[in-house]
Amino acid sequence: MESDHIDVYCERVGPDFWAEPINAVTNLAFIIAALVLAVELNRARRQPNHDPANWILVLLVLAIGIGSFLFHTLAVFWAALADVIPIGLFILAATYLAVTRLVGLPYWGGLIAVLVVLVLAIVPPALIGVPGGPYIAALITMAAIGLFLVVARRHAAGPAVLVAAGLFAVSLTLRMIDEPLCSIYPLGTHFFWHVLNAIVLYLVTHAIIRYGTSARNQGA
Repeated sequence: MESDHIDVYCERVGPDFWAEPINAVTNLAFIIAALVLAVELNRARRQPNHDPANWILVLLVLAIGIGSFLFHTLAVFWAALADVIPIGLFILAATYLAVTRLVGLPYWGGLIAVLVVLVLAIVPPALIGVPGGPYIAALITMAAIGLFLVVARRHAAGPAVLVAAGLFAVSLTLRMIDEPLCSIYPLGTHFFWHVLNAIVLYLVTHAIIRYGTSARNQGA
């Protein structure tokens, strides 16, 4: 039934499969990012710092593209879960790997960082009604890690992580103004969220693949 469909973005004007064509098609950006990262990771397997755990991030980027496509075409509850669950898992996995592989903390440091992200994602929205809690938590975490890598460590991955944080701030803004601008821009701005986030996920994952040091090479 029509009432079963989730209508939360400007582009959708009905229950049809292709009611959000631009939002649906732009999920190809995630698929392309995942394929490029898979090639990079396959090449990196010959390097001494190769970390098989990075495949988790690549597969999650792919899952994000598929899940988001399903949501923007089917627009039903289970498709919404297929959209948001891989995003949440990517945020947590990328945080853990960035903290342990780039910052260089042991596994317990990565677990603490994941816990902090979860607290930031849950507590502020619950207390003061801040929308987009997980995404704001991801932005804060990304910016903090990037600044630490640049300022404290002068780490080669720092600039890429900071650029990713900046792009994500723009992307999050465009996601938030999709509905308010609907009356003057019927196409909406959500598709920018897809394209920019594909770049963000690529930059973060690429930095971890290229500059991260695997746990076994750290002696962890």
